[in-house]
Amino acid sequence: MFRVNDFMTRNPITVSPDEKISAVIDLMKFNRIHRIPVVDASDKLVGLITEGMIAADNSATSLSIYELNYLLSKTEVRTVMVKHPIAINQNALMEQAADKLLAHDIGCLPVVDDDNQVVGILTQNDIFRAFLDMLAWNKKGSRLIVRVPEGVGVLEKVSALFAREGISINSISVYELNDSAAEILIKTKGSIAKDRAAEVLSNEGFELLGFEEVE
Repeated sequence: MFRVNDFMTRNPITVSPDEKISAVIDLMKFNRIHRIPVVDASDKLVGLITEGMIAADNSATSLSIYELNYLLSKTEVRTVMVKHPIAINQNALMEQAADKLLAHDIGCLPVVDDDNQVVGILTQNDIFRAFLDMLAWNKKGSRLIVRVPEGVGVLEKVSALFAREGISINSISVYELNDSAAEILIKTKGSIAKDRAAEVLSNEGFELLGFEEVE
C-alpha cells in the first residue's frame, strides 16, 4: 500500500511521436486531461506532451487562427514533446514520487514498468489523495494534535491510552520538533470527548494542543 500503482491512473491515453498536435488537442479537450505520455510502437515511454508545451510553442506566432489550425494539423508531437521525461516505476513509494515532483518542479510523472512501458500516470492530485487517505481525512472521528516527549515507546503509550478508552486509531503521524519533543497527529475511529482526551493525555504527561471533530 502507498505505492505508485495504488494511486496512479491506469492505462492512460497515450500518443505516438508522429501524431499531429491538432489531434492531441482534441484528445485533451474530449477527455479533460492536460498531459499525455508519448510512446513508441512497443508502448515504451519516449516523451511527454502537455497543454503548456503546446501553448508555449504557439504563443509567439503572428498567424491567423486559420493558419494556426493548419499548422497544428501538420505539426507532429515529436517536435513539441519533452524527450525522455522524468518518470517513475509503478512499484516506487509514494514518498519517492512526491520527492521527484518537488525536486524537479513538475506536475506529473509517467508511470512505467520494469521494461519502460507506460502503465499509468501520476499527478499532483494523486499525491494529495494519498496524503488525505494516509491521514484518514474522509473518515469520521476525532482529530487530535498531541505534544509528546521524544523517546522509544511513546507511540505505544499513546495508543494504549486510547485503547483503554475503547477508541481505535485510524491514523497517526509524527512531526519531530527537536531532539526532545514531537507533535503527533491522531485521527481516531469514533469520537472521544475533548475534555476526556485532554485529561487522559495529561495524566500521562502528554499535552493536547488541538482537537476537532471530523464529520
